[in-house]
Amino acid sequence: MTIQEICSALSGERLDERFRELYGNGEREYLRQRARYLSAAEHFSRLCPECDDVRVFSAPGRTEIGGNHTDHQHGCVLAAAVDLDGIALADFTDDGFIRVYSEGHEPCEIDLSDLSPREEERGTSNALIRGIAAKFAELGVEIGGFTAYTTSDVLIGSGLSSSAAFENLIGTMIDLRYNGGRAGALEIAKIGQFAETEYFGKASGLMDQTVSAVGGFVAIDFADPSAPAITPVRFDFTGAGHSLCITDTKGSHADLIGEYAAIPAEMKSVAACFGAEFLRDVDEDEFYASLPELRGKCSDRAILRAAHFFAESERAILEAGALQNGDLEEFFRLVNESGTSSAELLQNLCPAGATDRQEIPLAIMLSRRVLGGCGAVRVHGGGFAGTIQAFVPTYLAESYAAEMDRVFGLGSCRILTIRPVGGTEITI
Repeated sequence: MTIQEICSALSGERLDERFRELYGNGEREYLRQRARYLSAAEHFSRLCPECDDVRVFSAPGRTEIGGNHTDHQHGCVLAAAVDLDGIALADFTDDGFIRVYSEGHEPCEIDLSDLSPREEERGTSNALIRGIAAKFAELGVEIGGFTAYTTSDVLIGSGLSSSAAFENLIGTMIDLRYNGGRAGALEIAKIGQFAETEYFGKASGLMDQTVSAVGGFVAIDFADPSAPAITPVRFDFTGAGHSLCITDTKGSHADLIGEYAAIPAEMKSVAACFGAEFLRDVDEDEFYASLPELRGKCSDRAILRAAHFFAESERAILEAGALQNGDLEEFFRLVNESGTSSAELLQNLCPAGATDRQEIPLAIMLSRRVLGGCGAVRVHGGGFAGTIQAFVPTYLAESYAAEMDRVFGLGSCRILTIRPVGGTEITI
């Protein structure tokens, strides 16, 4: 399809049903998305003015609903894809190069004749693209190349996993064009995880990529990380009169690598005392019976974090069950309980010793004041800085967002909907 044909479709109503599926209801949102896609088409036309077979793709961010820091210990998680996404317009070629131009970033160019990891690329988008292409090549997929323009409203540092959205966007494009769509969502997620871990240089669990690739509201059991059990959860928060709100508290993630790394390391130190690598393989009753002996081998904080894992992994299962049963009151009780556990046991609301900057505890305090006992609130994602998550009665959502914006800056709070679709091509 030509750029002119894409712009014509975007200017009319042909994509309204598709946009409703991806971005929820609302005329204002349709208009915003049309403008966003038209802007991307304009930028792409400058890169490839003569292209006549342009294709359009989308991959969402994700929100963790339950299971804070449980996936890396092979536990259970409740999560969902959201209506913030990365989109791409692409022209596929046979010249052996992948060229990606992303809004706000330096252009990427990957020579497909050399897909070995490069030390100088670690921590860059080039590394992710090269790693994804390398894994597809390892699977026997012949990639001709493509030129793409991408833009994303899953902002870096938003806690909604912009990296997973980007990885799934690239993986979906390669899979659908060069692999006939045979890889499927879970394999694309694993390919993204491989690229992030082996090429980008950041240890990554599989939750973010899985939720972004699969889409919808899902419960995931990571007992076997190579083949996680994925169970769709059917629940309509909008229909139940509640909104999902994510607030970016603007806390800096700089110098937090040690804080994040300490959580799985300390949990594993407890598991090692029982001859296991991960806490999933430790008997919870035996853990509690062995507390006196553990205190001579592990730090008290490690023990507390292990206790969080056992309760939080089980809580994610109970949260999914509460939603399946339509028991919103029990769900909110569990979410608030999760937030308390993260604060008291996991201890990931702010860096150790921080006093001047405690954005997440401040945002949670403010949320509880506005909610007045309604809904629920908890830390979101890895913690220490970044975002909180709140379930807010719809009639309070706008005033809640305004209050969070007043304290943390305009645009800090986003009112989201659950997106039922993962990485996908948008056929026009």
